[in-house]
Amino acid sequence: FSMNFFLHLSTCNTCKKIIKELNLSKYNIEIIDVKKTPITLAQIEKIYNKIGSYKSLINKRAQLLKQKKIDSKKITELEAKELLNDHYTFLKRPILFYNGKVFVGNSKKEVEMAKKWINEQ
Repeated sequence: FSMNFFLHLSTCNTCKKIIKELNLSKYNIEIIDVKKTPITLAQIEKIYNKIGSYKSLINKRAQLLKQKKIDSKKITELEAKELLNDHYTFLKRPILFYNGKVFVGNSKKEVEMAKKWINEQ
């Protein structure tokens, strides 16, 4: 995978909107659909090394958490890492890794910070 990447789900309308909003096609950013190209442990660790928490990468609304009866509030860092490595649905999306900075999730604030960061580069 390249230095800069955007992890998303192609079926997610919010992710599609963010790709357009950030104008990602204009930059050297590999756009990866995590359903078609599963996230690698190397990518997970690269993101972790920037933000210092596997738990913050967990999608707390993942249906699989409910199915497996996992309480997202009680997950340890190690369990979070294993879940992320196990199935793409546990990954909070989207994730932008660009020029050494990571932006996780789709909150308005996060998208604005990502847009500002990309435009300043």
